[in-house]
Amino acid sequence: MRNALSVASECVPLIKTGGLADVVGALPTALSGAGWALKTLIPGYPAVMAAMEGAKEIWTTDDLMGAPARVLAKEVAGLDLLVLDAPAHFDRPGAIYLGDDGNDHPDNPERFAALAFAAAAIATEGAGGWSPEVLHLHDWQAALTPWYLRTMGGTAGTLLTIHNVAFHGLAPASRLNALRLPSEGFNRDGFEFWGQINMLKAGIVAADKISTVSPTYARELTTPDFGMGLDGVLKGRRNDLSGILNGIDTAAWDPATDPLLDSHFKTPRGKAKAKAALETEFDLPQSDGPLCIVVSRLTEQKGLDLLLDALPALLDRGGRLALLGTGDRNLENAWLEAAANHPHVSAKIGYDEALSHRMFAGADAVLVPSRFEPCGLTQMFGLRYGAVPVVAMTGGLADTVIPANAAGLKAGVATGLQVFPVTTDALAHALVRLCNLYRMPEEWGQIQKNAMKQGVGWRASAAAYAALYDEIAPA
Repeated sequence: MRNALSVASECVPLIKTGGLADVVGALPTALSGAGWALKTLIPGYPAVMAAMEGAKEIWTTDDLMGAPARVLAKEVAGLDLLVLDAPAHFDRPGAIYLGDDGNDHPDNPERFAALAFAAAAIATEGAGGWSPEVLHLHDWQAALTPWYLRTMGGTAGTLLTIHNVAFHGLAPASRLNALRLPSEGFNRDGFEFWGQINMLKAGIVAADKISTVSPTYARELTTPDFGMGLDGVLKGRRNDLSGILNGIDTAAWDPATDPLLDSHFKTPRGKAKAKAALETEFDLPQSDGPLCIVVSRLTEQKGLDLLLDALPALLDRGGRLALLGTGDRNLENAWLEAAANHPHVSAKIGYDEALSHRMFAGADAVLVPSRFEPCGLTQMFGLRYGAVPVVAMTGGLADTVIPANAAGLKAGVATGLQVFPVTTDALAHALVRLCNLYRMPEEWGQIQKNAMKQGVGWRASAAAYAALYDEIAPA
C-alpha cells in the first residue's frame, strides 16, 4: 500500500459547504481498494476541532503565515485525518469562508496558504514518522502547495483537482511576501493574473497533473465560455488534464438501507409511501402530474432563475415542485414568493441532510438546470433513488444522464432528460416533455428502472485516480 495525502478545505462528515466535501470524504475508502492509503489534511475549524479530542500531535511550527500552528492526527468517522490546528487562522465562528457580513474573510489567502504550506512541509519533512508520495490538492485552497514544495526541495508528486474553476483565490501582489511566494513566479507564466496573485492558476501551472470532476467539464474548461479566464493556461496543459467523474457514497445513499429514511419507505411500495409523506411535509396537494424536487444552492450558476420563469410549463400540466436550498438572498425571496403564489410550489430555505434524503426518496423527478456544472452529485442521488433527473447538458450532468430522446427510448437505455441550450424556453420544453412521459406508465417505469441500475459509485473513478497517482509518484 502506497501513501498519499489529500489536502482540502472541507470534508464530510466534519465540515461541508458543497460537493467538494462529499468527494474528499469518499476518496479514502474508494482508493483503499486501488492500492493507495490516503490521509486527509483539513483546517482546524471549531467544528473539526470538536472531534479531535485525544488526537496525537505530529507536526509543529512557531510561524505559519504569521502564527503558531500544529498538525494533529486521529481516525475520525473512518477517515485517517490530519488537522491543521492554527487558531489564528481557523478558530472563528460562522461560515468557513465568509465573515458575518457575508463577504470573504479578508485573510483567506493567508489562511489557505497556511494549509498548503503545511501540506508541503509534511511531504518534505515527514510528520510523525509518515510522509506521502503523492499530494492530491483540491481547488484553490490547496493550490499553492506545488510552489512551496519546490522551495522546500520536496519530491512528492502533485495532482490538482479543480472542482469549480469559478473560484480562483485572488490576492493583491503586495501580499507576495506574506504568502511566502517567490517573486520570480509572479509573471504571466506563473501565478500572476491581471496584476494579482491567482492561487488556482499557481496550481494549474505547477502541479504535475491536473484533473477535474467530469470528462465534459475538462473539455469545457479549455474554452472561453467556461474557463473563467483560465482557459488559455488550461489549454496549454491539456496533455496533463484529465476528467474523472465523481461518484457518490452508495452505502450512505441506498434507498434499500438508508438510515435517514423510515423503514416503511424501504419496502417494494416505498416510493409511493415516501411520495405521500413528502406531499404532506411540503403541504402540496395531490395531482396527476409529477412531483419534482430541487435540492440546491440558490445561485444563478444553478439556473434557478430560469426555472422560476419556466415554472408555468410544469404547473399548467399538474406538476408540483418542492424546493430545499439556501444562497442568494434575492433568489431565496423569489422562491418564497413563488411558493406563496402557487399552491403547487413549496420552498424551504436552509439545508437539512435528512430532509434531502426524504425528498429524493419521494420525488418523481429532480431538476438540475445549471448554467455550468463541473460534475454535480444531485443528479446521481436522483438516479440512485428513482427520481428522474432533468438536467442541463453541461459538465458532469451531460456525462451522467442518458437522455430520453427517441433513440434513448427506443434502445431502452434512457435515464432522464437533458436541456440544451440552457434557456428558459428549452427548460420549459423539457418540463413539458417530463409531464408527457410521466403519463406514459410503461416508458416512465423503464426510465426509473434504468436510472436506479446506473452505476454511480466510485470504483471506476478510484481506479482512474490511482492510475494518476502511480504516474506522478516518485520512482
